[in-house]
Amino acid sequence: MQPPIESPATILSTIAYGETSKVARLATREIGVVSVIAKGARRPKSRFGASLQVLTAGQATIHLARHSDLHTLAAFDLVEVRDALGASMERFAAASVLSELMLRFAPHEQQVELYEFFAHSLSVLEAMTDGAVPIVGLRAIWGLVKRLGFAPTLSACARDGASVTIESGGAAFSPAHGGVLCGRCAQTVESGRLAARDLGDLEVLIHGHEDLPALDARYLAAHRRLLDRYLRYHLADGLALPALSFWSAQAWQDGLAR
Repeated sequence: MQPPIESPATILSTIAYGETSKVARLATREIGVVSVIAKGARRPKSRFGASLQVLTAGQATIHLARHSDLHTLAAFDLVEVRDALGASMERFAAASVLSELMLRFAPHEQQVELYEFFAHSLSVLEAMTDGAVPIVGLRAIWGLVKRLGFAPTLSACARDGASVTIESGGAAFSPAHGGVLCGRCAQTVESGRLAARDLGDLEVLIHGHEDLPALDARYLAAHRRLLDRYLRYHLADGLALPALSFWSAQAWQDGLAR
C-alpha cells in the first residue's frame, strides 16, 4: 500500500456525505487542492472533532485513491482555527475571496509558494487592525492572482509586447487584454485609461516592492472594481464567483445601512 501523504493544509469547503461523513476540499502544500472524504466526521465522538471548519489550518494525513479524485482523510491535526477572520465582515469577505480563488483555480499539484502565500495572507488578515484590512485584503488578492500566473502586464503592451512608458497622463489599460496598451493598440480595441498614480499603486499592490499606498474609500472602491473586472475576464470564464461579488460590492455595507 502506498504510504499516506502528510501536508500542511487549509479547509476550503465541506459538505455532508451520507449520515456520518464529510467531503472536504483542502488546499495543501504538498499536492495542491484536493477532495477528501473524512469518514465518520459527523459522529459525536469523531476523531476529527470540530477541526473540519472552513479556513481552519492543520496537518493533513491523506491516503491517495488510485482510481478516483476523492481521497481519504485519515487525520487532520489542528494547528489554527482562525476565528479572528470572523471579527468583521470586511476581514471575512477578503478571506473568502482568497479561498474561492484557491478552490476554483489552484492546480491539483504541488505549489509550495502558492500555498504558503495563501496561508500567510489569511494569518495577516487575522492580525491586521480593522482599518488596515481593506488595503491588506486588496493586496492579498492581487498577490494570489499573481501567484496563480494571471498578473496583468504593466510595463509592456498586453497585445503586442511593445514597451509602454507611463507618462504623466497615465496609460491605456484593458482588463480584457490583460494590462496596459501601447498607443497603437489602444486605438483598435476597447480600453479605459488609468492615471499614473493608479498604475503605480497597482504595481505595488501586485508586486509588493514598496509600502502599501494610502487609498481613501473612493480609490479603494475603484481598485476593487478593477480587480473584479480583471478576474472575470481572465479566471471566471462564465463561472459565478459569489465571494468576489460580495467583496467587490462591499455588500455588507448595504445591510448595515438598512
